[in-house]
Amino acid sequence: MAKTGAARVPQGEPERPVKAKQKAAAAELDRLIHERVRLGIVSALAVNDALTFNELKALLRTSDGNLSVHARKLEKAQYITCTKSFEGRIPKTQYRLSPAGRQALERYLDHMEALIHATRQG
Repeated sequence: MAKTGAARVPQGEPERPVKAKQKAAAAELDRLIHERVRLGIVSALAVNDALTFNELKALLRTSDGNLSVHARKLEKAQYITCTKSFEGRIPKTQYRLSPAGRQALERYLDHMEALIHATRQG
């Protein structure tokens, strides 16, 4: 049996060529937002004026440490703002989506829509 040099496709799975449009759309995705928890943070803040740390934690069902790390990355990229205050003696951390974060989310959603459209065309 001669080898043809073509990549083997596992039995039962149809061979699908990857279209250039799909590759381009996927390459343009904002990798910072694309991660599940960070996308959740940005999306939640897009539909709420502000959310506290505890509200985000409950909404996203994540741990304190996980939320803290992801929120810090978004804050460093200036996609969200963080305000720390006290209510009595209890610390309160509140997050808001920045204009840059809203623009980044809009670009991300546009890219996802383009990728979905290109995929459904095939």
